[in-house]
Amino acid sequence: MAGKISRWLDEDTDEPMIAERAQRLENFLTAMADGMIDEGELQAQEQRLVQVMREVEPLLDEKLHAKVTQLLCELTAYDIMQAVHTMQQARPKVAFRG
Repeated sequence: MAGKISRWLDEDTDEPMIAERAQRLENFLTAMADGMIDEGELQAQEQRLVQVMREVEPLLDEKLHAKVTQLLCELTAYDIMQAVHTMQQARPKVAFRG
């Protein structure tokens, strides 16, 4: 395999690096440029995801398939939890009293 493997975790902090790398993808940057994600952009991203999943899945033996499936589920859960946490932190800390 030519070139260096792009590690999934930061070597110093052990923090996941996938989201950081995803945020540098050209299609992500283009979609996020206006600060909004429309239905077409979301569908295009889903198509890219499905394409890569179809390419990779047949390459995996049963044991590795189970591990990669677990990895994808844990990553998705982490991303959802992180998004919810970020939204919770952005909420005003005091109730509006008008």
